[in-house]
Amino acid sequence: MRRYLRVLFVCTLLVFCSLLYIFNQLVSSLERADRRERAPRTRAADTGLSEHAQDDRCGSDSVTHWEPYWRISRDVCPNHCVTDSAPRSAPQDPVELAVVACGSRLEETLVMLKSAVLFSHRHLRFHIFAEDDLHAGFRQELESWPQRFRSKFSYSVYPIVFPSENAREWKRLFKPCASQRLFLPLLLKQVDSVLYVDTDVLFLRPLEDVWSFLSRFNSSQVAAMSPEHEEPRIGWYNRFARHPYYGKTGVNSGVMLMNMTRIRHRLFKNDLAAVDLKWADLLMPLLHKYKLNITWGDQDLLNIIFHYNPESLLLMECVWNYRPDHCIYGSNCISAEHSGVYILHGNRGVYHDDKQPAFRAVYDAIKQFPLDGDPLAGLLVPLEENLKSDHSYCGRSRLVFTKRLRESVTQLQEEQERSTPAEV
Repeated sequence: MRRYLRVLFVCTLLVFCSLLYIFNQLVSSLERADRRERAPRTRAADTGLSEHAQDDRCGSDSVTHWEPYWRISRDVCPNHCVTDSAPRSAPQDPVELAVVACGSRLEETLVMLKSAVLFSHRHLRFHIFAEDDLHAGFRQELESWPQRFRSKFSYSVYPIVFPSENAREWKRLFKPCASQRLFLPLLLKQVDSVLYVDTDVLFLRPLEDVWSFLSRFNSSQVAAMSPEHEEPRIGWYNRFARHPYYGKTGVNSGVMLMNMTRIRHRLFKNDLAAVDLKWADLLMPLLHKYKLNITWGDQDLLNIIFHYNPESLLLMECVWNYRPDHCIYGSNCISAEHSGVYILHGNRGVYHDDKQPAFRAVYDAIKQFPLDGDPLAGLLVPLEENLKSDHSYCGRSRLVFTKRLRESVTQLQEEQERSTPAEV
């Protein structure tokens, strides 16, 4: 009797296993069919666009939808973005420049863009993220520039957009809208690389010169920035930071060259999870963990990211991001003493007060210079005269402000002479 019961048990077990196998195969086939059905929708989502938006976006480089993760309900392009209609024929791919402007930063941003257009020889494409009430001002001013300069660039103006569930928190981080730069790789999905700069940056040599650092990236590097300080004794991060930071003195994010294709696909080491995370999955957890410990907002978050991924960052010399810190207590940017400043960064509002007259003198000289004027008599000579009256520490280093600028002005003047028809 026991033998029959054992045989019956074995037969029942075999039948059960067979039914389980058949059920598993059925479920697998249904899942494969479902994946095939969803494939077109998935491809559309991967580009950041809905199926309808793929055919209805304004311009090839304009933003339409974020990843579904961000839960942005409205299309940020058709009703809000401003894209120029300038011809985009250029012998080389354009140099991509991104900036974020909010509040009273319209004029400052336009002066920065003016400095970029003045001295660059390649076609430029501007990606301007700004509050809605600034859009008309950008368009009116940029369209009013002389055609000789207007033909050197194209531009798009986008609204400020943050992840909906934390939009207010992101916008209030450090300065209004400053943290928008963190989301550029997720917004400008059609753009491979971009140079992000703060609004208070001025180019004193052609923009394409800093762009050339992209060709110096090794296979692991995704971005390039300059150190926050050259002298550790006056460094902020090494003395006061309550969070991890890059290297000995941290990095300054006011000038940041990004290979955004690599950023979008790279997995970053972190102290948030046991696994490496993509950029899109890293930002919000970082904010939640460190928001009570950071002082400089998005720049601190970037320092944290590159602290754990130092191999992903290329360091540029201080001449590419020269700030009052480099001369306020005495000159500590040796490369600027040799070759002059390449990119001037007037942080701490020094373009608009009297604390650092040398910085304000450069800003005022570029702001007041008419684009169709004589660059030597109308820009360089007045600047050199104004710098002579500045006896501050930065003023004593006044040659660093004009050494490279003189070369740029000379090249600009030669261009103007070649483009001006000879009088008969």
